[in-house]
This record gives sequence, structure tokens and C-alpha cells, in this order.
Amino acid sequence: MRENRLKELWAEGHPALGGWLGIPSSTSAEMMAHAGFDWLCVDMQHGAIEYQVAVTMLQAISTTDTVPIVRVPWNEPGIIMKMLDAGAYGVIIPMVNSRAEAEAAVAACRYAPDGIRSYGPARAVLYAGPDYFSRANETVLCIPMIETREALANVDEIVGTPGVDVAFIGPSDLSVSLGLPPSTDQDAAEFVSAITSVEAACKRHGVVAGVFAGNATVAGKRIEQGFRLLEVADDGRTMVTGAAAALAQLREPA
Repeated sequence: MRENRLKELWAEGHPALGGWLGIPSSTSAEMMAHAGFDWLCVDMQHGAIEYQVAVTMLQAISTTDTVPIVRVPWNEPGIIMKMLDAGAYGVIIPMVNSRAEAEAAVAACRYAPDGIRSYGPARAVLYAGPDYFSRANETVLCIPMIETREALANVDEIVGTPGVDVAFIGPSDLSVSLGLPPSTDQDAAEFVSAITSVEAACKRHGVVAGVFAGNATVAGKRIEQGFRLLEVADDGRTMVTGAAAALAQLREPA
């Protein structure tokens, strides 16, 4: 089975730097994959991406060594299994607030006896190799998101759930849940405490700490704090920012 390069990076002590895909296009996904990210996430929760397009995006990512990850719309076993069958090497599951919800996420990601995943890895076998079934449970990443007050209160139970590989902070929803404006980073004491508490819980339980950073500056800060799965750029914002910068350079008054 094709190795999961993210696990290799972590074993060597390196952070895994990723990009986020919200544009429903295999062409833009392929371009982002060739930029050299360690991983890319196809966002089916907030991006404008449906299943069939997501499959073509996973195929495009496969033209590189970039590891394909999918954020599913919700903690629902059908879509989790379907995206793993499509070749995702990790699934990010939003709004996981308890151990029971974490256990449900893990179960959907694992074949028996470790879970309830149904067998039918149609494209996953093509991407990963013919021995997919025997190695999928140890290779595929289950990545619940920590993004509410409730999840913070239960963070040790969530990250201590057997089979959870990464706890991934959604900072905007977490900010809103804490009564703050949505942001990937802010100085409010409650937000800072939440970030550090999740990373500390991950360290206690031997789980990778992940976070949506939004940009390289915040990502660098999070790496120093101990995070090892980091989103650093997304397709839409990168395109708009680059285009706006080019226009601004030409439109500045002499």
C-alpha cells in the first residue's frame, strides 16, 4: 500500500504543511498539488464541492506525492466511508464534541474489528494498491475537529479515543463558540488558552495537533506551539490575493 507521507514526516519530527481546496475544479486542485504542499484538503463542508467533483479533484492530486484529505460535511458514516473509498488518505470530521462522537468517527474510518466501515474501496485500491484492505486501518487518518466550548471541555476524552490520529482545531468556529469574532488567530485570553489546551491534550495522549492557520505567519506561530498538521493557504484566497496585488502594483499613483 502507498505509504502515508504525513506519518513519515511526523516520525521524522517535521510538521506537515497543507493547502485547502474550496473551488470545485480538478484543474485548480492539480495546480495546488504541484505547488509542493505535503497535503491538500478537499473541503466538502464549506466549499462548493459535491461528491463527483471531489473524486476528480482527488484524481488530480494523485498526479503528485501530495497526500489527499477530505473534510466531510458532517460526522455521518456514509459520507466518511464514501470519501475513503474514493481515495482520501484522511478524513477531517467537523464539530466533534464528545468521546461518543469521536468513537463514531473512528468507527466509520476503520474496517472490522476496529470499526464499521463497509468494504468497497473502488478508487482507493487504484490509488493505494491491491493490499489496501490489510493496511487501511493503520494508514488512513481519522481527524476530528475541536471547535466548540463543549469540545474543549471534553478534549481529553476526544483525543484519548483509540483510533483518533489528529485533533484539528477549527479556530473560527471555536472563536464564535467562545463569544469572539471568527478569526484564525487573536489575542483574547480565552482563545489563547483554548489553543494551548488542545495542543497539550494531544501531547498527553500521543495524538498529532492540527490547526487551520490561514496563512504562513500564523502557521509559523502554531509550529512553535507544537502543532504538526497545518493548513497554510487556500485556493480561493491565494488566487484573489495574488490578483489584487498585481493590480495594486500597476494602479498605484506615480
